[in-house]
Amino acid sequence: MKTATLLIPLLPLASFIITGLLGKRYFGVKSHYLSVAAVAVSWLLSLYLIIQVERGEELHWTVYSWIAAGSFKVEIGFLVDQLTAVMLLVVSTVGFMVHVYSIGYMKGDGGYYRFFAYLNLFMFSMFMLILGNNFLMLYIFWEAVGLCSYLLISFWYTKQSAANAGTKAFLVNRVGDFGFGLGIMLIFVTVGTLSYQGVFGSVNLIGSGTLTAICLLLFMGAIGKSAQFPLHVWLPDAMEGPTPVSSLIHAATMVNAGVYMVARANPLFAGSHTAMFVVALVGTFTAIFAASIGLVQNDIKKVLAYSTISQLGYMFAALGVGAWAAGMFHLVAHGFFKGLLFLCSGSVIHALGGEQDMRKMGGLKGKIKITYWTFVIGALAISGFPGLAGFWSKDSILAGAFNSGYWYFWATGIIAAFMTAFYMFRLIFMTFHGKPRDEQAFAHAHESPWSMTGPLIVLAIPSVLIGLALGLPPEDGHIDRFLEPVFEAVKGEVHAFGALDIGLMIFSALIGLAGIGLAWLFYVKRTDLPEKVGARAGILYRLVLNKYWIDEIYFALFINPVRALGRGLWRWVDAGMIDGFANGSAKFFRGVGVVIRPAQSGKVQAYLFSMFLGLLALMAAYFILTL
Repeated sequence: MKTATLLIPLLPLASFIITGLLGKRYFGVKSHYLSVAAVAVSWLLSLYLIIQVERGEELHWTVYSWIAAGSFKVEIGFLVDQLTAVMLLVVSTVGFMVHVYSIGYMKGDGGYYRFFAYLNLFMFSMFMLILGNNFLMLYIFWEAVGLCSYLLISFWYTKQSAANAGTKAFLVNRVGDFGFGLGIMLIFVTVGTLSYQGVFGSVNLIGSGTLTAICLLLFMGAIGKSAQFPLHVWLPDAMEGPTPVSSLIHAATMVNAGVYMVARANPLFAGSHTAMFVVALVGTFTAIFAASIGLVQNDIKKVLAYSTISQLGYMFAALGVGAWAAGMFHLVAHGFFKGLLFLCSGSVIHALGGEQDMRKMGGLKGKIKITYWTFVIGALAISGFPGLAGFWSKDSILAGAFNSGYWYFWATGIIAAFMTAFYMFRLIFMTFHGKPRDEQAFAHAHESPWSMTGPLIVLAIPSVLIGLALGLPPEDGHIDRFLEPVFEAVKGEVHAFGALDIGLMIFSALIGLAGIGLAWLFYVKRTDLPEKVGARAGILYRLVLNKYWIDEIYFALFINPVRALGRGLWRWVDAGMIDGFANGSAKFFRGVGVVIRPAQSGKVQAYLFSMFLGLLALMAAYFILTL
């Protein structure tokens, strides 16, 4: 296991170095060969580790002592357990499919080699984040995946909106990461170690107030990385990056890092009721808040972006109510069907020559059939259609909230589920059904190459089957039993599956079908209804359409005042005081030079006369002082 564990991150790292240094000169349009091969081998090795963990093996391996300064000791080490295996399944599989998909999507791009190098760097960073066995490694590679996110969002850096989006993502994440860093420092100050084993073994020695502070600070990092309210604003703008980036980083992998971190730190969070409640509250609010915005978005990728924010909220809600396995189950299911949905949206955009506005689409069902049917599968999965992945994972979350007594969280989750089904099939019907709204774009629409449609078919399979494979029997499925050793210390009372649970499952399924039916009524049967409802909703419609003006509020409260402060500091401190002192000193000595410059005439007689006068002055001073 040690060799496989070491090679999983090192292969993408080696590919990044080679492709980054030599790709432009030597590889060119073949830059994907090494990158895809490296990730393919990492994927196979990940499957090997998953099988070994399934057989009951684990790995706790300290490679070497990295930092040793007084009592501060940090080691480079790896931890492979059930939670690691779950994350490896999602990251390696979706990562491999995205690499293959990118061959067709990025074909002809001037930065082709650079794109694959960045993807490899991200895979290395994400693998290390998952495999590390201490909080400092988690933090370092947490920041590394953030760097990769910045590089890939602003990949088309000559496009101003892409450059701005990358900067926005970087700065917003710094807010959350500031708290995350403080939380890790507080852990070390409190227990004297950063290893998972040492920290979790010392939970009982941490005071309740300190424990709550640690958890809330750590959760700040999760709020930023996983785009939860109020730090969600970077993710929709991140759609300026290439679509494969949106699928890999901003749907299926990096944004799950916050969920993984809370799940990994479950002994800490479970020890603080306040922290658990905050996690559930933020997650539940974000789920319905983002879903409401997704109802009216017209950019196909931004609909999926707000959907991602909402589904991540579901995961945090599950963790907050103590349904740990259910939250991770939804992470796995969401990774596959949301990765599929983003790649499908990229196929649509590719077919239409870059168009992303759904109001200019329509009628594409017969032109791009593979994209259409895989898109429908992904939409059904996320909508909780009976039997598909999202049905089982969402039901496990809702059942966990209901059975734990958090009925208000359950009710909010049901409303968010209805919204999800509605906006996803609003997207399907606006994009693929009805008549073409842009005849020129429709005339040139074509199915994507096999390098793009192949990954769609592959990801559609787990979107259908993984719920059955992992979620049965309900409330005690395979994933619950698989993750039991990780969450054993925080496992609550086991709930017996009964008639009430069957009723809740049927109700949640009907809610999802109702959302699909309403979308059909609005966007297929009565296409005049959306405009009428929007007009009657008035300020409420404008509020949601403008994303509650959160960005504008942030500009008014934070960005504009900071800019004004910066301009003031530049004008009065930098230009006025610092530059004024430096420039004033220069002017003073220049004036002195102007005064004494005539004495430096270059005439020997003048210098002798000056020396004579000086000698007379010295003699006069001597006689005066001796009298």
